[in-house]
Amino acid sequence: MDRFRMIFQYFQSNSESVMNGICGLLALASVKMYTSFDFSCPCLPQYNVAYGLGIMFVPPVILFLCGLILNRQSLVMLEEWRRPPGHRKKDLAVIRYMCSSIMQRAMVAPVIWIIVTLLDGKCLICAFSGSVDPERFVGFANVSTVQVQQLLAKVPCKDDELMRNNTSRKAVSRYLRCWSQALGWSIFLVLIIAAFLARWLRPCFNQATLLQARHWSNYIDIEQKIFEETCCEHSRLFAHKCILHFFESMRQEIKLHSFSLPREGEGAEGEEDLLQGITDQDQVNKLLKTWYYEKPPLDVSQAHQR
Repeated sequence: MDRFRMIFQYFQSNSESVMNGICGLLALASVKMYTSFDFSCPCLPQYNVAYGLGIMFVPPVILFLCGLILNRQSLVMLEEWRRPPGHRKKDLAVIRYMCSSIMQRAMVAPVIWIIVTLLDGKCLICAFSGSVDPERFVGFANVSTVQVQQLLAKVPCKDDELMRNNTSRKAVSRYLRCWSQALGWSIFLVLIIAAFLARWLRPCFNQATLLQARHWSNYIDIEQKIFEETCCEHSRLFAHKCILHFFESMRQEIKLHSFSLPREGEGAEGEEDLLQGITDQDQVNKLLKTWYYEKPPLDVSQAHQR
């Protein structure tokens, strides 16, 4: 049990490492989902584009939203952006840093899905086989315009009867696959260059501002966790106190049923101090409202002065 508690505390105190792990798992899941997906192009002129582009871009949107949902800092960032200033001003640089960090992690899995689909080529072949110029391929020379569109739409379906004996089907498929793979490798190269430049040009900018933004973004996350833990601890103590008061008020009735109660003061010593003077629901609500609307300034010296 202690080992599990230590693991939980490690994950709780290293939320950035956890988010990187979740980001990697989503990326691996996106690749696994695509490899296990049964791609079946409808091979109809009016549906090919919608199906091909839908498979290419709808799952990335889902993966992006999953990345935002699983990232705890997205909710912390929204709360920090929407909260009333109170006694603590809001730092837009910290909010921008948190937003950038969240977006970078959430975009990994969708980008990997798009690159994998482009390198595979099936989606692009299905979506744009009807847009190929038929004059470049000899197999469509003596065919009417309507038939050409139907034949081009059936290029992804190699088992179709109309395309089995067509010599240009493989040529069109190779042509579109080459464009798809070139686009996929180009996107991958651009991302690698962007990551390289971001890595090596970062020291050229103001490092003090970056350190401050990173420090206070971590502080906001840790402060929220500690506040929730403190609220849970207070809720437990407050519930304990309410239950003791309930049984104290029912003492006479319980005695009639021959139940034994602890003596007055036993088991309740120190409870009043632990509750820190908060003894009813209105006081708890006022405390939570004050924390939200009048968040205290980040200056602990005032507490020492008082």
